[in-house]
Amino acid sequence: MPDPGTRPRVVAGPPAPVERLEGRLDGLRREGRAALVAYGVAGYPDLDGSLAAFRTMAEAGADVLEVGPPYSDPLIDGPVIQRAVTAALDAGTRLDDVLGLVNELTASVDAPVVLLVYYNLVAHRGPKRFAAELAAAGACGAVVPDLPPEEAVDGLEAAAGAGIAPVFLAAPTSSDTRLAAIAQASRGFVYAQASLGVTGLRASPAAGIEELVGRVRAHSDLPVCAGIGVSTPDQAAAVARFADGAIVGTALVRRLGDAGIPGLRALTTELADAVHTTRP
Repeated sequence: MPDPGTRPRVVAGPPAPVERLEGRLDGLRREGRAALVAYGVAGYPDLDGSLAAFRTMAEAGADVLEVGPPYSDPLIDGPVIQRAVTAALDAGTRLDDVLGLVNELTASVDAPVVLLVYYNLVAHRGPKRFAAELAAAGACGAVVPDLPPEEAVDGLEAAAGAGIAPVFLAAPTSSDTRLAAIAQASRGFVYAQASLGVTGLRASPAAGIEELVGRVRAHSDLPVCAGIGVSTPDQAAAVARFADGAIVGTALVRRLGDAGIPGLRALTTELADAVHTTRP
């Protein structure tokens, strides 16, 4: 039996990317605050402009950045994001460009970065290669809205191997059995749909979103962030009273298109203030 004194020391490796995301959300929980998750389209209005936009949102108070690679069939995205995606594609933005943007972004901001990406892009690359490239670029996870957890075996293995978070969507119409599967497969956080249908502006989030967040929490201690239909500071504050994060996309993309970086900074600041101060 070897002398314990001669055993090699176990040296811990660098933290997995997902741990940055978990650390940020756990830290906000301990502070009694919710997170602002800010979405933007990579390559809109152009590649350099989108990098500046993401940096601006981080500087203005966004806690997590959600990067959307442009895709020709954005199934859950409404007209505002569809137009931005089309502009990015027309400008020639491709997945390699997005990975380069993420690499530059994660080297210059503290906010964890996740991708909202459609599965066809993942499948074209292959889940293992895609997950490894995301991790190498510094991303912490991926939301794949058209991939149900039951069909994500390869993706889950790839995500675990690369140390990134697989994030699945829970809908108000999801059964408790399905919510259990979503919660079990997710890491980092669960994405709760505040409204059914595609992304876009709403008069108010769905009345059942608080109930949905509570139903997800019955199956998991993971943070639950709510998006789709959350656009104004008042709406974000309302969601932040019971969810761990408010996800805003369409309003930010529209403001960037209408008012450029100064307008984007102003709206992000308003949203961050609303989300961070809504709880007593």
